[in-house]
Order: sequence, then structure tokens, then C-alpha cells
Amino acid sequence: MSSAVLATPRMARPMIILGINAFHSDSAAAIIRDGRLVAAAEEERFRRIKHWAGFPSRAIGYCFEEAGVRLSDVDHVAVNQDSRAHRLRRLAYLLAHPSGLSLLRGRLQHRQKREAIPALLRQAFPGEPFRGAFHHVEHHLSHLSSAFHVSPFAEAAVVSVDGFGDFASAAWGRGHGSRIDMEGRVYFPHSLGLFYQALTQYLGFSHYGDEYKVMGLAPYGTPSHLDAMRRIVRLGADGAFTLDLAYFRHHRERIAFSWNGGSPSFGDLFSPALEVLLGPRRRPEAPLEARHRDIARSLQAMYEEAFFHLLGAVHRRLGLTDIALAGGCAMNSVANGKIRRMTPFRRVYVQPAAGDAGGAIGAAYSLWHRQGGARSFVMDHAFWGPGFGPSEIATLIAAQRGEIDASGCVLTGIETERELCRTAAEAIAEGKVVGWFQGRMEWGPRALGNRSILCDPRRADMKRVLNAKIKRRESFRPFAPSVLAEAAAEWFEEDDAVPFMMQVFQIREEKRTLIPAVTHVDGSGRLQTVTRDANPLYHRLIGAFRDLTGVPMVLNTSFNENEPVVCRPEEALDCFLRTRMDVLFLGNLMLARDCEALLRPPFSESVIAPQDAAAPG
Repeated sequence: MSSAVLATPRMARPMIILGINAFHSDSAAAIIRDGRLVAAAEEERFRRIKHWAGFPSRAIGYCFEEAGVRLSDVDHVAVNQDSRAHRLRRLAYLLAHPSGLSLLRGRLQHRQKREAIPALLRQAFPGEPFRGAFHHVEHHLSHLSSAFHVSPFAEAAVVSVDGFGDFASAAWGRGHGSRIDMEGRVYFPHSLGLFYQALTQYLGFSHYGDEYKVMGLAPYGTPSHLDAMRRIVRLGADGAFTLDLAYFRHHRERIAFSWNGGSPSFGDLFSPALEVLLGPRRRPEAPLEARHRDIARSLQAMYEEAFFHLLGAVHRRLGLTDIALAGGCAMNSVANGKIRRMTPFRRVYVQPAAGDAGGAIGAAYSLWHRQGGARSFVMDHAFWGPGFGPSEIATLIAAQRGEIDASGCVLTGIETERELCRTAAEAIAEGKVVGWFQGRMEWGPRALGNRSILCDPRRADMKRVLNAKIKRRESFRPFAPSVLAEAAAEWFEEDDAVPFMMQVFQIREEKRTLIPAVTHVDGSGRLQTVTRDANPLYHRLIGAFRDLTGVPMVLNTSFNENEPVVCRPEEALDCFLRTRMDVLFLGNLMLARDCEALLRPPFSESVIAPQDAAAPG
């Protein structure tokens, strides 16, 4: 596991561990102090390039700043990849296949990049001597640790499913206390994640990470191609799965891969045989036809069949009713929301950055517990990114005042948290598109109430309005509801904590017509349950909207326009000014285009922060 002898902990101060996901999609960094998370962020938020895949120097710098440490204070650096893992199995495969030499060259080049991390770290932070140790933690162990070791469970089944990492595509086992005992794996070249990615490419969604679009498209079709999907994915008696490799290229040739300026880009993963089986691929510019919708539905159905097959076997082996999930496939919120219906598991935990970014946390926690550290932390909120105070926002407003005035917008200061939430709730209830920038940025890909665009879920036209004014995305993609946790059971068919928007539940049939903007075509919603403890300000805002309308939820989508979610107030203001967003709440300041119904006393430089505000996160 470690690339160096474990350093003796320095007893005079807390142990600092830096976790890194580098040279893979969604590069990220996290820092823990004596087993408690201090900060975590993806590099894309600082670089402003989606899925940035290089070395996360800016995310690391932020983590140092938030923790108040320097590189010289770090005891250990943990990276979520270990090229030595499964070495014999990897070598045997490469030697047994004619394509082995080509595949080996690609893996050696990737290994060289990761081995350069110590030098890159010192280069990024010159003059700060590093006295600690570097460690490489196997990819799926990092995933499992990122799920279980920050979960509320003392004991649980733990499952990781993704594309590939360290020659494996899935792993599962038992988490208990600070230990994770591995029970099984699926190895290269078989992968549910790669299956989903290849079919996503086939359907014409060519950008890395487009699988969520297929999830949104699937309910519009029927699973009429499920028999064909069962020819591609075959289920084993032990819960594992295999691919019919005739439909894929990754096992016999090196797949073209580039960063394209930082964002990962893959060549085709599927072979011509897939088009023989399913018909011609869809080109990205071509219209979506009924056949494409049916294939999307069949793809999702096959994924769920294989996923629940695996989970059923894990339950039979372990006999546990709690489960923690990680890996890129754990972002499949549709399947996650069906776990209680389709398996004996009763409680499900998925941390907000379940994909490769989360490996930064997992590597750090795996190392912490290997060092003998006890469990003392539960991730019950996602607000681990940068936050910006009133003085920073005031400085931005002063610098941009000319552009604000030229835009015809009116700036207003709000004195109290109560008034802030009431004003925002009124704007939402009036049908306005509201930017909401508060507190520390979310960890993971979901906007969860601090970097969000908020709207009225009661308006049937709100999806069209949002797409016309800001998002400019496919019309079939749903928008999510943020609901008061105490009201979730009244509106959804299942009642469970879903703080990170990682599960899709069915909305109660009698409620669907009341919230059409967040009800998908199949009657579902990818909900976020909001508690007062996790985010008091957002909870208060939703409560104010409920008091006005009787509906205890708002439509919540990420604060961005075809870019990573905004991080800094400068990006929020820029997004507001260049789109047709109606109102922006930037801390305790309100910027409004159509301000007649929202008019308040003029902005005063003395209004710095809401007087009764609680600090979310």
C-alpha cells in the first residue's frame, strides 16, 4: 500500500494527511486533521474546465489555506492509485494477449505521470520542505474507504463499481469499525462502468461524464432492447458479471485518450459489432429518435439488473442491511433509489463525490485507519469547499459597480437572515430564476444549496424557462427538488435521508401535479433532503417558501452555464450578468433585474452580513 516506510507520527501536533486524485478525471484534493475532514475540492472549480484531469495544484493550495497548514506541515500524502496492485494478474493478461504490448505502453506512461507527483507537489509549493511520506492506495480500496469511513454506519456492506482503476472495475466487502475486509472484485476487461460509457458514446453523447444524460433520457423509452443488452452483459452465479468482448475495443487496442486542455476525452470504446446488434450509432448532431430512447431505457435496465444481481449476492454473503456505495457508477441515482425495493438493504449511504474525485478522501481515510486512527467523523453535509466573507463580496461589488449599473440592475442590502430568506422565497414564488451564492462550496458535482439556481417547482413551464434563460441543455433532462427533510415522506413514496441528491424516488402520485417542474416523465424526482443542522440558511429559505406556498421544496439546479459550478463570487456575478437570471443573492446582497416586486431600501456599504445568520456547513 505504501511507497515508503510509514513515518512516525509527530506527537506534538495533530496528524495532517493530504489525499489526492491526480491524472484521472475529476482530479481533486482533500485534507484531514486527526481523522476529521477539513477541506475538499475538485480542481475543475478553480481551473474552470469540466472534469479537469491533471495535477490538482490549486485544489491542494485551497486545502492548505483552509486548514492553515503548509506543505512542510503535512505528515502523509495519499494517492488513490497503486500501480503494484494486482501486478501478477495484470502481467498475465498482457502477456496472454497480442495487444498486450500496446496496452502496457499506455499504462507505463500513465504510471510515470503518477510517479512524478512528489516532484510536482514540491514544484507547486517551492521553498516548503516536505518531511513526510508518500503512499499509494489501491483505487477501489480508496473508493470503499471514501464511502464507509465517512458514513454513519458502524458496520455495513461496501461496494465500489466504476470503469477501471488498478486493473479492477468493481470491489465489495464488509466495513466494520475502522476496517474494510475485501470479499471480491471484478477485473479487467469486464466493467459495468465501461459498458455504460460505451453505450453512452453509441447514443451520441460524446463528452466525458455524459452518462447522466442517458439516465435522464431513459424514462422516455421502453426496454425493448433488453435481450440485446443481455447478450452484451452476462451475469455470473456469484453476483459478478462479464462482458461479451466482441462488442468492445478496450481489451485489444489502446483507446485514444486526451485531456483536450484539461478535460478528458475518450475514443470509441465499442466495436462495429455493436452497430450490427443495435443499428447505426447516433451522431451527436442527429435528432433523438424513438429507437435511441428505447436503447437508453434498455441500457439503464441492464445496468440495474447487473447492479442488483451483485448487491443481492453481497447481501447473501454478508447478511447486513446497511450499504455504502462508491465509484463512478454510484452516481447512478436512478438505480440507487431502487435499492430498498430491489434488494434486502434498508439504509443506503453515498457520499457526494462518489466518483474519482472522492478517491482523494478515500485514500486519506484509508491511510489514517491503517495508521491506527479511530473513526470520529461522519460526512453529513457537503460544504467542504471555499467560502467567501462579506468583505470579499463587498470588494467585488465595488470593483464591478460600473458594469452592474450599466446592466440596469438594482443592488440592495438585506439586514437579517430572516429577511434574506423571505425575500428570496418571494422571488422564487413569483416565478423568478434566482441565483443563490452562500457559504462554503459543495464537494462533489451536485449543487446542494450554496451554489444553486433556485426556482418554483409548481410551475409547469419552469423547465422551459430555465433552459431558455440559462442552462441551454437538452429538454429531456430533469431538474431536482430540494425538500425539507421533515416533509419528504409526505411528498415521496420512500422516506430516507438523501442529503447529497444521490437517489431518485417516486413522487407520490397525488402530489405530482402540484410540482410539475421537478416531476420527471416517470413520476420520479432526484431529491435532496435538507436538514436544519446541515444547512440552516437553506433550510430556512425552503421553510419560507413553504410558508408562502404550502410546498416544502424548491427546484434546485447547479449555478453554472455550460461550465463547472461557480466557486468564487466573481464567477457567480459573471454568470448572472451574462445570462437572463432574474435575481442574484450574493451573501446578504441582492442584485435584481426586474426589481419592482422586490424593492428594498438602497444598498448600503454598512450592510455587511445578516445579523442573525447561522453559518451553514
